Amino acid sequence: MSTAPVSHTIFVNLPVADLGRSKAFFAALGFSMFGAGDDMASVMINERTQVMLLTEPVFASYARSEVADPAKSTQVILVLGLDDPAAVDALFDQAIAAGATPVGEPINDGQRYQRGFADPDGHQWSALSLVAQAG
Repeated sequence: MSTAPVSHTIFVNLPVADLGRSKAFFAALGFSMFGAGDDMASVMINERTQVMLLTEPVFASYARSEVADPAKSTQVILVLGLDDPAAVDALFDQAIAAGATPVGEPINDGQRYQRGFADPDGHQWSALSLVAQAG
């Protein structure tokens, strides 16, 4: 008996206070939306990764416990892997221009280059490029 391949798509769900503002923020970063409605929208990171923006009441209807306020606590840091440090800087600059706030200092330790920001709802993101090691 054969089985179909297992899809390893990931859907990250985030509560947002203002869906329109959040959609505009991610569009300003160059991401497209899929399945947008009145209470949710999907940000297409790539063909296997989507960030589901859910209005706070919809998100709360799925959650088993109290929904954390991302401005007061951190449950997750979302990291976007990029091709090179220039792409990290470009995405960081786009995020700041679209209303994000910087988080921490850039990391450049010879193995990775990383810059962090918080989206307009306070969710923490990082843009990361792994630096090739000379062999």
